[in-house]
Amino acid sequence: MDDLDRRILATLQVNNRLSFAELAEHVGSSAASCMRRVNKLRADSVIVADISLVDPKALGKSLTIVVNVELERERLDLIDEFKRSMRAAKEVSQCYMVTGDADFVLIVAVEDVEAFDTFVKTKLYTNPNVRKFRSMITLDRVKVEPRFLV
Repeated sequence: MDDLDRRILATLQVNNRLSFAELAEHVGSSAASCMRRVNKLRADSVIVADISLVDPKALGKSLTIVVNVELERERLDLIDEFKRSMRAAKEVSQCYMVTGDADFVLIVAVEDVEAFDTFVKTKLYTNPNVRKFRSMITLDRVKVEPRFLV
């Protein structure tokens, strides 16, 4: 990856709706070169998705909770099952397997405390491999930055 690829990635992370001509103007290259490079970045899985970021509040998801989960057993099959269940949970926007006191950290976005209670009862209490969890209700979204510096 060279400097032009990095400039392309930096620009697309701010606005991926630019035409190749507009992208070329931003990065100082030709539209054809930008098209080739963007296609290669996608083929190489450097660019993994083209998405629209949505404000959760606009969808009625006004409550964000950070949940630390500790598993009972750390067998590979049980870990994989927990991962699958979190991928399938519509309330979970992010799930990280971590080191330290917790095994997983979840970012949960829901409408209200009642919706979070339902999530806890259906996704965590019912999982026999969840030893315990700790919830932290967020007060303010200080920084949410899906871009990576390139």
